[in-house]
Amino acid sequence: MWPVLGLFFLAPFVGEFLLGNIPITGMAFGLLLAPLYGSGAILVRELGRRACGWPSMFLLAAAYALIEEGPVDQLIWNHSYAGHDYLTGPSYIPFLGTSVEVVQSILALHTIWSICVPIALVETLSRRGPWLRTRGLVAVGLLFLAGSAFVFYGNYSEEHFMAGWWQFAYALAAIGLLVFFAFRVRPLPSLPGVAPSPLWVCFAALAGTSAYWGSVTLIGADWFEWPAVAIWCVVAALGTALVTRWSRLDGWDQRHRFALAAGAVLTYVWCSFPVKPELGGTEVGDYVFSGIALLLLLWCVKTLRAAAPEPAGQQLPHSNG
Repeated sequence: MWPVLGLFFLAPFVGEFLLGNIPITGMAFGLLLAPLYGSGAILVRELGRRACGWPSMFLLAAAYALIEEGPVDQLIWNHSYAGHDYLTGPSYIPFLGTSVEVVQSILALHTIWSICVPIALVETLSRRGPWLRTRGLVAVGLLFLAGSAFVFYGNYSEEHFMAGWWQFAYALAAIGLLVFFAFRVRPLPSLPGVAPSPLWVCFAALAGTSAYWGSVTLIGADWFEWPAVAIWCVVAALGTALVTRWSRLDGWDQRHRFALAAGAVLTYVWCSFPVKPELGGTEVGDYVFSGIALLLLLWCVKTLRAAAPEPAGQQLPHSNG
């Protein structure tokens, strides 16, 4: 059960603490988010492993992002969420009641960092097959519903905001389509060639995620909204194309999947310092959480090296027995 517990707590750690949204003094609040984040990540991982693997997990993670910030806490429609107006700006679409830049941000934040990155890190330290049987999966699903209800009620009691039925309708339609395609997607055939080195994959992930999230973090002016939308589109399209191709080449394995996650983690490490916590606080947590993240990456590297096969010339001869 340790991989399940690890993912349960790692998802909110990466999604909120490593990002810099919650200071170190808000640890208790972060634990209250674990049923939503952690159970959501477990469901995405277990259902994805029963479907097409990572392509399914990626689509389910995007569905989770829309669930959390749509019907659950309604950030994508609330003009005064946590005392901030994240929506009013050049990319605001009146007939949708939301902002293109905000929707892209929550898709990036939760699809990549809150869900896919924790799954890749825990899978690096454990086995890839399903972790839970049907009974455990049902229990996690109920915990996810309880966590969602808790966050929904908590936000409504503070914000007193409720989106229109038509906003819930199009959000649920988008979520339904993502879930549908997650179970319909099929593996693509292999391609000739050799996958790039894990180090190069890590650098590419760091560069791509930093190009988007770093620019959004450092440049908060209204004029930058549409450029940020364009950068998101370029990074998403290029990243999807590269990973889709690389993962079909000979030699692509867990080292490369970890390298993608490591590059994204390193982006959060350096971007966490300019981010101001929503709950207030100091930068002490940024140093502590970044240190924990780097230690976790080193643990993963050590695990991968220990699991690597010996070179052919260094293997000991085996007897017929």
